[in-house]
Amino acid sequence: MDGGNQSGDSEFLLMGLSEIPEQQQILFWMFLSMYLVAVVGNVLIILAIGSDSRLHTPMYFFLANLSLTDLFFVTNTIPKMLVNLQSQNKAISYPGCLTQLYFLVSLVALDNLILAVMAYDRYVAICHPLYYVTAMSPQLCLLLLILCWVLSILYGLIHTLLMTRVTFCGSRKIHYIFCEMYVLLRLACSNTQINHMVLIATGCFIFLTPLGFMIMSYVRIVRAILRIPSATGKYKTFSTCASHLAVVSLFYGTLGMVYLQPLHTYSMKDSVATVMYAVVTPMMNPFIYSLRNKDMHGALGRFLLGKAFQRST
Repeated sequence: MDGGNQSGDSEFLLMGLSEIPEQQQILFWMFLSMYLVAVVGNVLIILAIGSDSRLHTPMYFFLANLSLTDLFFVTNTIPKMLVNLQSQNKAISYPGCLTQLYFLVSLVALDNLILAVMAYDRYVAICHPLYYVTAMSPQLCLLLLILCWVLSILYGLIHTLLMTRVTFCGSRKIHYIFCEMYVLLRLACSNTQINHMVLIATGCFIFLTPLGFMIMSYVRIVRAILRIPSATGKYKTFSTCASHLAVVSLFYGTLGMVYLQPLHTYSMKDSVATVMYAVVTPMMNPFIYSLRNKDMHGALGRFLLGKAFQRST
């Protein structure tokens, strides 16, 4: 397994963050707790929005889909990592690794695109409130969501198919918690120039373009807020997009820690940053969106009370 070329039955070894048994036990319980919190939090967000007609608005429609994406995201990587922490066999098959890579790349892109659409929703709501109902019609919201899914699926397919052209020889130990693009390219012994070029080109389109769009949206939102005469009005308006701004900052902050660096400098220390965007961000998003959101508080309360009442009767 440590020599020769890539073959259909080859395997990689997901070594994780530590090979010390005592530390692995600590990591197992830590990641299990974080995974359960992320799953429960995002499922509650989806169920609360789905069960409350008052939250059937564009903003919460996209929020529910963001939670669904985060749910898929953590489920794609964390269960396998938990199994590895409890097992002596750290192997993941070559097809399994590519499958994990595909969903990882696609879901990160989908997260990013949905955040950009949510920024547009906030821009229309604050800067053009009179046209909000017609500008953000259910048909347009569905069309934007489909576009996000199509672009993210294509993005994942492009990079996964390009990875099938790469040859691996020598050590196949991945000192990471999952099969990640940069790590696999570091293990390659064939020419990966095309992968790098496509990664830069598509990355600029999928990530930097939406980021630029979000920055422009928030510049206009801030200008609109500053024109509001009362401090109370300014605070109330800003509070409608504060949660989204916090999630965007967390998403791009953690993603930037990992990917805004040359490939040759990519090392074990980046595993910590990877954990931040792969586990912590999906776990924190439900808290950020529900912490100071009265509508979400009310919807969650009604949903939980309704379920408790059903069980009692």
